[in-house]
Amino acid sequence: MRVQILDTVLPTAEVLTEIKDGADGAVCVFDGIVRNNTRGRQTLYLDYEAFREMALTQMESLAAEAVTRFGVREVALLHRLGRLQVGETSVLIAVASAHRGVGFEACRWLIDTLKKQVPIWKKETFVDGAVWADGEPFPENLGLTR
Repeated sequence: MRVQILDTVLPTAEVLTEIKDGADGAVCVFDGIVRNNTRGRQTLYLDYEAFREMALTQMESLAAEAVTRFGVREVALLHRLGRLQVGETSVLIAVASAHRGVGFEACRWLIDTLKKQVPIWKKETFVDGAVWADGEPFPENLGLTR
């Protein structure tokens, strides 16, 4: 497993090259990027802070749990801290598995659980002010439908 918290640009290409193995039929990736707006407000940039040691420990635990819970072969879970501009990657999750279904499930579970449980905080700065995001879910109509 590769689990990291970095203050620099996340090494996406390197992670994807490292995680692949001949036994895999899929590598599912979540590349969380800073978008230019949130709920109609124009975003200038984001600032991420963390209780670094606790966050890293919890991320390692989540990665290990994903391997056990979903039966995937390998997980990479990286988060960036500091100021990020629109278009930059804040979180990278890669899950390698024999089959895509469990890879997608593990990837979705990892990002959802990370956002709820890991002590990483996001301050969103807009053209008209700033707020600390509290990890609230987006409205139901923006999520997956089942």
